[in-house]
Amino acid sequence: MARSRFDRGGGPSQRQLRVGELIRRTLSDVLMRGDIHDDELLSMSITVGEVTVSPDLKVATAWVLPLGGKNPQAAIAALKRNKGELRHAISKDMTLKFAPDLRFRIDETFDRLDDTRRMFADETVQRDIAAGEEDDLEGDGEGGE
Repeated sequence: MARSRFDRGGGPSQRQLRVGELIRRTLSDVLMRGDIHDDELLSMSITVGEVTVSPDLKVATAWVLPLGGKNPQAAIAALKRNKGELRHAISKDMTLKFAPDLRFRIDETFDRLDDTRRMFADETVQRDIAAGEEDDLEGDGEGGE
C-alpha cells in the first residue's frame, strides 16, 4: 500500500516549524499592537507560546496563555470570537498560498515547568540526586583493570 504524504512519524518538517514560528511572531505582534477591535481582547495581555502547523499548512494551533494565567477560558473565547480578523491580519504578513485556519488552545507548559521545579525541590529527589552524583564520582576514581 502506498504511504500517505502526511504519514511521517518523525515529527514536524522544517517548513512546518518555520511557518509556525512566523505565525507565532505575527500573532504576538498583532495582539501586542491591539490591531483587533475587541474591548475584552484589548484588555488582556496574551502570551503566544507556540504555534503548531498541520503538514498541509492549512491548520495552525496557537498555544496561548493570558499574562499571569488569569482566566484562560475567557482569553480562548475572545480569540475564537475574533478568529476571522486575526486570520486576516496574519495572512497580510505572510506569503502562503492559503491562510491557515486558526485554533486556540491553553498553553500548559508553564504549569508543567512549575511542577518540575517542585519535584526537584523535594527532599527525597534531592537525596537521590546527591546519591547518584556520589556513585558517579566513586566510579570515576577506580580507573578500570
